[in-house]
Amino acid sequence: MDKKDKLEGAQIQKGLEDFLEQELYGAAGNPAMGQGEAGSKSSSRKGGELDLSLAQPSNETDLRISYQPDELDISLAKPVSRSGGDRDSAGMRREESGKAPSANMRREDSGRTIRTNARLEKDGRTGQPEKRTDSRESGQREMSQKKKQADTRNRKKNSTAGKRKEPQSVKGKNKKQEKSKKKKNRVVKVLVFIAALFVVGIFILHGLVGSVYKKMEYKEAEGFTSEPMKEDGVINVLLIGNDSRLAGDDGRSDAMILVSISDKTKTITMTSFLRDMYVEIPGHDGNRLNAAYAYGGAELLMETIELNFGIPIHRYALVNFQAFANLVDAVGGIDLDLTNDEVNWINAYLMEYNQLEGKDLATDFLDPSLSGNLHLNGPQALAFTRNRYIGTDFGRTERQRKVLSAVIKKLPGTVLTNGGELADGLFPNLTTNLKQGECFNLSLNAWKFLGYEMVQQCVPLEGTYSNADIRGMAVLQVDFDTNKQFLKSTLYGE
Repeated sequence: MDKKDKLEGAQIQKGLEDFLEQELYGAAGNPAMGQGEAGSKSSSRKGGELDLSLAQPSNETDLRISYQPDELDISLAKPVSRSGGDRDSAGMRREESGKAPSANMRREDSGRTIRTNARLEKDGRTGQPEKRTDSRESGQREMSQKKKQADTRNRKKNSTAGKRKEPQSVKGKNKKQEKSKKKKNRVVKVLVFIAALFVVGIFILHGLVGSVYKKMEYKEAEGFTSEPMKEDGVINVLLIGNDSRLAGDDGRSDAMILVSISDKTKTITMTSFLRDMYVEIPGHDGNRLNAAYAYGGAELLMETIELNFGIPIHRYALVNFQAFANLVDAVGGIDLDLTNDEVNWINAYLMEYNQLEGKDLATDFLDPSLSGNLHLNGPQALAFTRNRYIGTDFGRTERQRKVLSAVIKKLPGTVLTNGGELADGLFPNLTTNLKQGECFNLSLNAWKFLGYEMVQQCVPLEGTYSNADIRGMAVLQVDFDTNKQFLKSTLYGE
């Protein structure tokens, strides 16, 4: 081989070495990316020798990851021959010895180096082969974190967008539901407040009933102790008025009125029993009805009425003259239409009452010339009810019911405005077998009873009795079957 060929071969070898150096380590030796270990190795290489060890990096794993076959365009290592010369076994064009690589080759090599570097940067790789795997993993972690942050932002946006895009109908429905909940809460609060007031009222009422009950005299009726106050929806309490000035059962039963409170008929019925009716008395011969009280007090009187009229009566309240007069005074008196004859009989009975009370005989007298609508106080109203000379006993029981009805109408207002006088005037002169719990129960239901219709009646019915003389007594013989049916109909709705 002549010198020319040797020179040409040396130039070709040098050009190939420069090409391989640019292709394999160009990124490491690029000034724009800084000098790495590869650069230092290249600078220490002896000229004219091909250091093929550079093509085998110590870290094989990193090189395989960094340089994929599809990334290194080897075809660029086959430049187009300018002279059309033969190619060597490596496929490289051989040029004349002594010629330096052309400018075109350098530009092509530079372009390939730039493209290779760009691909490495795009893939997140650095110019240092030993650290490419770590940089890539770091980039992947950063990308993963960014992706998670982006997903979180997207979820928040979707959630916000869903709320913003909520249909108007749904919004209106939600507002209605909120208003409905608030309204229900207000209703619940009001109900709780009312319930609290009710409970407090019950405690107060219980205390009042207890204090009033202590003023009354409780006297047990042994045969009725275990019997209920209410039976078949009806409460029957027998009011007994006697002519005694003291509490107790001495004296005669001047008035017998059955007060029936019926849940069936929604009525409060006052039924007067005429005292002259001839009846059977348990354990005694037949006699007038008022004789039963004289023989055995309130208990025997209740048994007698139940036996003859078929009406169960388990409770009673006994009042004397004083209690009746005090009751009328406590409600502020009553107004009644009176005839002149009734006015004069009031004055006559007042004389007897005043004598019993130790007062002047003319106390509370009315003008004998008066008639019409008059205001009566307690003693005057009592005298009015005792008159049995106008209208016989039927007229007398009617007057008793008139006074009692007028008092009952004024009782609710009196309890609120003058309860103390009512309690002090009435209850110390009252005897009963009502228990304290039963009195409390009646007071709780008083508001309901006020809506019931007031009814007045009397037995025997007109046309169901006849006058008779039995054992020298002027009495009334009664058709009991007819009167029994009448009472069941009016009191029980049968």
